Amino acid sequence: MRKVYAAVTGVMFAAAIVQIYLAAVGAFDKPQDDSSFILHSMNGTLVIPVLSLVATAAAAAAKAPGRQIGLTILPIGGIILQELIIAFGGLFDDSTGNTTPLSLAILGLHAINGVAIVGVCEIVFRRARRFAWPRPATEAADAVEGRPVRAS
Repeated sequence: MRKVYAAVTGVMFAAAIVQIYLAAVGAFDKPQDDSSFILHSMNGTLVIPVLSLVATAAAAAAKAPGRQIGLTILPIGGIILQELIIAFGGLFDDSTGNTTPLSLAILGLHAINGVAIVGVCEIVFRRARRFAWPRPATEAADAVEGRPVRAS
């Protein structure tokens, strides 16, 4: 189950990286319309949350430490925050629905939070790999002390 957990977190990390790519695709689409960000929206509101839930269930089944399980569910919290940023930023649009400097300043937090989500996914994946394939204690001690590590 540990390897399944690591694999799902790897896919989640990849989906988070793809999310940034899809944001750029939407931003550079010409002419820009409601469908410009559809793949970005679907990946962010469906794919990443489902992967986070599946990975969290796998972490629990693999008896991962509680802190690791909590980190694995954290991308969903980040995505909820993404939606709140969009809603809050929209409150400061002008009367015709166009952005204002204040709404843009708030909406810019969407990108920063997105990068934070990618960072969380990377940390979760790295820790899941260590959990699935732990290094033997002697090799870890050798590496810390600077001694050559034996080949397996």
